[in-house]
Amino acid sequence: MDLSPLWLSIRIATISTIIVFAAGTFSARWMTRRSFPGKQVLDALFLLPLVLPPTVVGFALLYLFGKNGWIGKLLLEWFDIQIVFTWYAAVIAAMVVSFPLMYQSAVAAFSKYDRSLENAAYTMGASRWRVFWTISFPLAWPGLVAGLVLSFARALGEFGATLMLAGYIPGVTDTLPLAIYFSVEAGNENQALVWVIIMVVIGFTTIYWLNNWNQRPWKKHVGRKR
Repeated sequence: MDLSPLWLSIRIATISTIIVFAAGTFSARWMTRRSFPGKQVLDALFLLPLVLPPTVVGFALLYLFGKNGWIGKLLLEWFDIQIVFTWYAAVIAAMVVSFPLMYQSAVAAFSKYDRSLENAAYTMGASRWRVFWTISFPLAWPGLVAGLVLSFARALGEFGATLMLAGYIPGVTDTLPLAIYFSVEAGNENQALVWVIIMVVIGFTTIYWLNNWNQRPWKKHVGRKR
């Protein structure tokens, strides 16, 4: 049995999740600590892929990264890099659709704890970078982990935007969701069933682990100490 769709999906989801974790964490931290005109508009743009159909997101990405798109055209002319119909396109699609989950979780995490702890550190001369890594990040960590896990699961199950931007190329862009769809299209329902079972097991394991994480006893003890 060829397991390349599984390994490709895990690789794409892992790479996109790492990038989304960093981008979502820092953008959420910045948004929760700043007030400026148009903040609500920017916040809505960050969350927009969460409510749009994946095919709409995929079309927008194709418009940007296609050979005639302004980003795709620049990459092709300056660096001779084509994004469409490569596994890089699948990574970009996974990043865009999973970013809102990470961002939303991070915003909630950074808004939940007492900000006076950060202010006290600033008055003692600590830099913003040091305050972030020694106070903000540890306090927000449980929420950030939730966003990390949900982003990975969303990236792993991405279908519509990936199909629009990366297409279906066996051995190159055949992620698990695409492999399921085209296996059914080809009449190979047994193969599709195997992939479906794998996706269900991964999804169930993700949700089960996350629920256990949110109910860990040490979080309750920390909350009582504070």
